[in-house]
Amino acid sequence: MNTLDVIKAKNPGEPEFCQAVSEVAEYVLPFIEQNPKYKQFKIFERMAEPERVIMFKVPWVDDKGEIQINRGFRVQLNSAIGPYKGGLRLHPTVTLSVLKFLAFEQVLKNSLTGLPMGGGKGGSDFDPKGKSDSEVMRFCQSFMTELYRHIGHNLDIPAGDIGVGKREIGFLFGQYKRLKNEFTGVLTGKGNEWGGSLIRPEATGYGLIYFMEAILKSNNSSFENKVITISGSGNVAQFAVEKAIQYGAKVVTLSDSNGYIYDESGITTEKLAFVTELKDVKRGRIKEYIEKYPEAKYFEGKKPWDIKCDIALPCATQNELDENDAKLLIANGCKFVGEGANMPCTAEAATVFKSKKIPFAPGKAANAGGVAVSGLEMTQNSLRYSWSKEKVDQRLKGIMMEIYNTCVKYGTEADGYVNYERGANIGGFVKVAEAMIDQGVV
Repeated sequence: MNTLDVIKAKNPGEPEFCQAVSEVAEYVLPFIEQNPKYKQFKIFERMAEPERVIMFKVPWVDDKGEIQINRGFRVQLNSAIGPYKGGLRLHPTVTLSVLKFLAFEQVLKNSLTGLPMGGGKGGSDFDPKGKSDSEVMRFCQSFMTELYRHIGHNLDIPAGDIGVGKREIGFLFGQYKRLKNEFTGVLTGKGNEWGGSLIRPEATGYGLIYFMEAILKSNNSSFENKVITISGSGNVAQFAVEKAIQYGAKVVTLSDSNGYIYDESGITTEKLAFVTELKDVKRGRIKEYIEKYPEAKYFEGKKPWDIKCDIALPCATQNELDENDAKLLIANGCKFVGEGANMPCTAEAATVFKSKKIPFAPGKAANAGGVAVSGLEMTQNSLRYSWSKEKVDQRLKGIMMEIYNTCVKYGTEADGYVNYERGANIGGFVKVAEAMIDQGVV
C-alpha cells in the first residue's frame, strides 16, 4: 500500500481526518518525492500520527438535578516547533475524527504563522445551545477537572472554537486556576481584564479579510463595491463583515444551522450590531433578523451559495460548500473564495474552483489570524504585559502577509496561477518537517 492508503487503513471510521490528510497529501507527497530526505525520515507518516490522544468522561448535573454524561477529548498531534496549540470545540458533532482533522490542520496552520506553536485540538459533544450559564459552568468545571492534568503554559495551551467563547474560557480558566493554584497563560481567548489580548475576538475574521485583500491586490482589484456572501453568524463571520464594510464591500448574507438571510441592500454597521447582540448576548437564531429588518429574506434549511456575488467566504463549519455549490457560485459570477472556517469546502468544491482558476484561499492560511493572535496573547502573558489594539492589529496584518507570501512562494504554477492550497500545505509542512528531522526519531 502507498503512504496514504496505510494512513487510511490505520484510521477506519474517521472520514474527516482521512479527508484532511488526503487533501494535504495531494500536494505534500509529490513534494516529498522531489525531496527524498523527508521520505527517508517518514515525516508525513509521523505527522499523521498524534503524539497523544486523551479521551475522558465528563459528568455534570443539569438545572433539573439530573446527571448528564458527555465525552471529552484532547488531541496533541505535533509539538516539533512549540507547545500544542489549538481550540476547544463544544458541539454535538464532535468526534475523535473531527478533532484529529482539526488538529492535523492546526499543525500546518500554526507553522504558517511563523510563531513557535505546535498543533492540537480538543472539545466535547456537549451542546451549549439552550443551556443556562450555570449548566455551562458546571460542565466546564467538570471538563477541566480532567483536562488540567494534560495542559500547561509550556505544554498545551487550548483556546476557543465553535461553542467556546469568552464565557466558556472564563469558566475553564477559573477551574484550572483553582485546581493548580496558579495564574498562568494556560488558555487564550481570555477576557482583557485577566490576561487576554486586544482584538483576539476579531482576529480570525479580520485576518481572513487581510488575506483576501492581498489576493485582490495581486489581481489588480479591491474590496470596493464588491458583493460578498458569508455563511455563519458567529465570531468569524461577524468580524469578517465588520472589516469588509470598512473596506467598502457589501455583505448580503449570513446564516446558521437552520438557514440563511439575504439582505440585498447590504448588512450595515447598525445591522451587524443587531446580529452581534442576537447571537452573542441573546443566543438567538439568524431568522430573527427579518423580524427587525423585514426587507431581508430568510431561507429555511438552505445555504447562501445560490446568491450572486463577487466573493464567497464560508465561515460556518466543515464541508458546508460542496461541488454543486461551487459550480453555482461560478455560474453566478463569483471570482474569489476564502475559507473562514476550517475545511468548509469539500475536496470536490476546491477542485472546481482551481480548475476554473478561481483564487481559492484555504482555511489553514486564510483563517490563521485567530491562532496568530492567540500566539501573540501567549507572548504578552509571558511578558506580563498588554499591547495596544493598534500594535496587535499591525502584528496580525504582518503575519497574514507573511502567510500570503509563503503561499505564493510554494504555490505559483507555470502559468502564473497561484494555487494557494498547494502553497499553504507545502509551506506549513517544510518548517515542521525540518524541526522533526533535527529532533530525531521521537
